[in-house]
Amino acid sequence: MHHKHILPALLIAAAPFAQAAVSADEAAALKTTLTPLGAERAGNKDGTIPAWDGGATKAPAGYKPGDPRPDLFAAEKPVLSISAKNMDQHAAKLSDGVKALMKKYPDFRIDVYPTHRTAAAPQWVYDNTFKNATRARLADGGHGSENAYGGIPFPIPKDGYEVFQNHRLAWTGTYVQAPVRVWVVTADGRRAMASGGVQTFRKQYYDPEGSLEKFDGYYSLGKFAVTEPGSKAGEAILAHDPLNASLPRGLWQYLVGQRRVRKAPSVAYDTPDSVTSGIGLFDEAFMLFGPIDKHELKLVGKKELYIPYNNNRAAAAKVADLVTPNTLNPAQVRWELHRVWEVEATLAAGKRHVVPKRKYYIDEDSWQIVLFDGWDAKGELWRTNFTLTLLAPDIPALVGNMLWGGYDLQTGAYYLNMASNELPAQYKPVAPISRSFFSPEELANEGAR
Repeated sequence: MHHKHILPALLIAAAPFAQAAVSADEAAALKTTLTPLGAERAGNKDGTIPAWDGGATKAPAGYKPGDPRPDLFAAEKPVLSISAKNMDQHAAKLSDGVKALMKKYPDFRIDVYPTHRTAAAPQWVYDNTFKNATRARLADGGHGSENAYGGIPFPIPKDGYEVFQNHRLAWTGTYVQAPVRVWVVTADGRRAMASGGVQTFRKQYYDPEGSLEKFDGYYSLGKFAVTEPGSKAGEAILAHDPLNASLPRGLWQYLVGQRRVRKAPSVAYDTPDSVTSGIGLFDEAFMLFGPIDKHELKLVGKKELYIPYNNNRAAAAKVADLVTPNTLNPAQVRWELHRVWEVEATLAAGKRHVVPKRKYYIDEDSWQIVLFDGWDAKGELWRTNFTLTLLAPDIPALVGNMLWGGYDLQTGAYYLNMASNELPAQYKPVAPISRSFFSPEELANEGAR
């Protein structure tokens, strides 16, 4: 791999992380006490988190790709509802952002359902994860990895940087596509569609026909082609995301008014996200988007937390039933108790960012960031972000790069991104898509048409 030709300075910077790979004895736990992706196989002492039994890996009878996925647990009732009235009793299992929403909105609650550990991946992903455990290493000062392919790179993580690499490389399918819309809700409760279009991914790190030797270092190619509203139709954003900070990140935009493709280096960090009408920031997209080298990452540990999970009902709901004033409709969102890794991000010396501190919560079973909170420069809680997690046993995967959004706790506005509600198809695997589909030249050709 050409990652080995890193500048000497970067190699020096990466030196503290060089011992990242685990021993063969440690890796053996992935076949006994740990799941194939590195979660604790056993349940918790209280029995409120069950043991992992392989996850959900079979599509329901009659299911067709692209159809809204049925709620496999539709008959279940909440075992607990938590609101401002009783949140103090459950504070240890609630994130700061969830508690802040409860204080701000007396009608907001979370309905907690029985926990189902549905996260799963194909066997070849498990096999590659086992290989990665003893060969993968952090690179580029912790902002990259090497000697990993086709699986979770650090299933037995030692620090926050490894956990973040696991999130970036979480399994959500290889070639996938979905029609999506972005909904924004203003502080006075008005809902509007900020944009809509088609999102396409080529997760080439997970190409089953690829290999460690052939991998070009770009783990994800993504394109969002805007089709609505009319004022934005024809616009597009293209992203080539590298595994390592030493590789250039590719970002381009096509703007109809200019009729040309231009590089878009500002689509990163704390630049307000135009797709969400500026309520979100670009590095909050997909729960983590682009470089995060302005923060230092500390692995706090693992804890039990109520998080959104298995939200197929929300994914199939009518927009008006889900996207309601103040918050998403609590009656449509399913929460469960799961073990999560907690990572704290604090501003690095000499760096600037409008959110100097964040706390991230990463699902142990799928390695995806499910919740995170952000504090402003005054130390006041400002933002709380979520992904509802869509269960796709047909892939099989628990999908966190759909149905994500965020609340601005200070202004009262919020948004829901990558929502396919009421659209003709849902997130679905598609036939292999050529790399040229994700080229800036093709973006220009599409604009010209």
